Amino acid sequence: MCVNYRPPTPEMFNGRIGAFSQLPRDWQWPEETWKDYDAPILCAAPGLAPQARVASYGMVPRRHIPPDVKPFDTMNARAESLVARRSFASAWRRLQLCAVPMLWFYEPCYESGRAERTAIGMRDKSLFWVAGLWREWQEADGSMTSAFTQITINADTHPLMRRMHRPGDEKRSLVLLGDDEVRDWLGSRDLDVAHSFLRHFPAEAMTAWPAPLAPRRAASPTAAPLPVNGELF
Repeated sequence: MCVNYRPPTPEMFNGRIGAFSQLPRDWQWPEETWKDYDAPILCAAPGLAPQARVASYGMVPRRHIPPDVKPFDTMNARAESLVARRSFASAWRRLQLCAVPMLWFYEPCYESGRAERTAIGMRDKSLFWVAGLWREWQEADGSMTSAFTQITINADTHPLMRRMHRPGDEKRSLVLLGDDEVRDWLGSRDLDVAHSFLRHFPAEAMTAWPAPLAPRRAASPTAAPLPVNGELF
């Protein structure tokens, strides 16, 4: 499952992608996206025109998990269980769909015999989109924030994505969308139409390359915390 990716920078949206054409000057997000990090999404729902938002990665941010509940991850939503998982079912039934812009995402490849962090993106290096769901949360101060998840499908037969993940594990892939599909995905008005987008992206349009993490430096009192699950991703 993808738990880390590279979003576009604010400058990359300058005047070229619909609702992102005029971003507020104070909209910023980290260079890489990890659980609970802010990132840009394009979201919609029936009766709602596509809107650009900065949202938290993970449908249920950790701050909204009750203290007596064991922490759980909601960065990825399995297509096969969208109606069964409480974290995702309501947004799916309400067609609260989003498209997550990316330059590439990271997965582990074990073809060398050990896990190697691998970046996956478009062969032409262009920006692409991932199908997802979004929802709103009311914060302690009364403000409203947004959160999102990515949708994944089985990838046992995908020529590229079946190379990823530990041997013996089920292969999974994000649902990638081309520029020409984004508006139709967000405009889906029934579940059957939305479900028709949960399919593989052509492997010949994709590429993968090694992307090892930079060597860790000794922690200092002022060092920023490492992302959760940072050993590999």
